Amino acid sequence: MDSRQTRTIFEQSSTRRLLATHAPPATVLVRLIVGAVFFSEGAQKFLFPVALGAGRFAKIGIPWPSLSAPFVGVFELGCGLLVLAGLATRLAAIPLIIDMVVAIATTKIPMLLKAGFWSMAHEARVDWSMLLGALFLLVVGGGAWSVDARLSRRKAEHG
Repeated sequence: MDSRQTRTIFEQSSTRRLLATHAPPATVLVRLIVGAVFFSEGAQKFLFPVALGAGRFAKIGIPWPSLSAPFVGVFELGCGLLVLAGLATRLAAIPLIIDMVVAIATTKIPMLLKAGFWSMAHEARVDWSMLLGALFLLVVGGGAWSVDARLSRRKAEHG
């Protein structure tokens, strides 16, 4: 077997593992909420740049807000759509997890230190829900009713 054949086998195996999902059809409910919230938040960074985009990023001290807010917005839009469709769900979940970790670190931790646990807990409920939802999708994949599952079945049928 030459190196090209070995690489092809590895790529097929990696793709199968990436797409494979044995999660139940109800996983679509997690995909719908996670995908819709991220898509909506990404769109709002462009629709309301002062309040939710570059203006907000500047206010909370994120570097280069006029560059970083649209960058994050594009990822939220794109990954939100991928999660909604259940296409490359595991890959799409990774930037969303990073997004939520940064959001919690830059907004909720300072709130915890300034206003206390209960104020932070109230404000952080969506952040934690999205973080845990994205982690769930990273672990289980898109579920039985996803493009990933369909592609995985097709790859299994055609070798």
